Amino acid sequence: MHILEINNLKVEVENKEILNDFNLSINEGEIHAIMGPNGTGKSTLSKVIMGDDNYKVISGEIKFNGKVINDMTVDERARLGIFLAMQSPLEIDGVTNADFLRTAVHTKEGENFKLFEFIKELEANVDKLKMNKEMIHRNINMGFSGGERKKNEVLQMYMLKPRLIILDEIDSGLDVDSLKVVAQNIMDYYKENKPAIIVITHYQRLLDYIKPSYVHILKNGHIVKSGDESLVKEIETSGYDAM
Repeated sequence: MHILEINNLKVEVENKEILNDFNLSINEGEIHAIMGPNGTGKSTLSKVIMGDDNYKVISGEIKFNGKVINDMTVDERARLGIFLAMQSPLEIDGVTNADFLRTAVHTKEGENFKLFEFIKELEANVDKLKMNKEMIHRNINMGFSGGERKKNEVLQMYMLKPRLIILDEIDSGLDVDSLKVVAQNIMDYYKENKPAIIVITHYQRLLDYIKPSYVHILKNGHIVKSGDESLVKEIETSGYDAM
């Protein structure tokens, strides 16, 4: 059974059609890269899967682990194990990283939550991401650089242990060193937990580190071509117009 199945999805934003007849199926343990020109609906796809109510599903369905999730709220989808690493993570004043993560993990684990184990795991993950330890006690993303924000997204991923990870242009704004750290930690998590991953990106450089099982080209609101990793080279040579 597919962990994620999207059938004939049509989505509008402010009465403008963004996705049309969009179909995608992903099995657990697969990495799918979504590429395409600007304005074709790549980020829309990530937000629709996550349940952003600014995006209106006109028709079609999204199934997670065999269950239709069209009418579920963002937090309900997150509890199922869906995680979105955002392109532009928000600043949240008045809530520290540690408080946010403790509340989220406690909500997920319920009676199984153990504070001491949570603290040990949080500190270990901060070390793996080469983050300043003081950052976990600062308000979420307040004063963080672009690279620090992306590392913070991966820290949340580590702590919440999702089954489906959506990376919405997580490489944007990263220098080479930060990109390597972020990508390596995503792959470390992948090797240990074998989640499904959707990688939304413009650039090959991220896919040098996060090797996709499949590559899909999104144009005019739907997938026009799919293939293996070699499709990335084809895009570099011929561009999207040839697709």
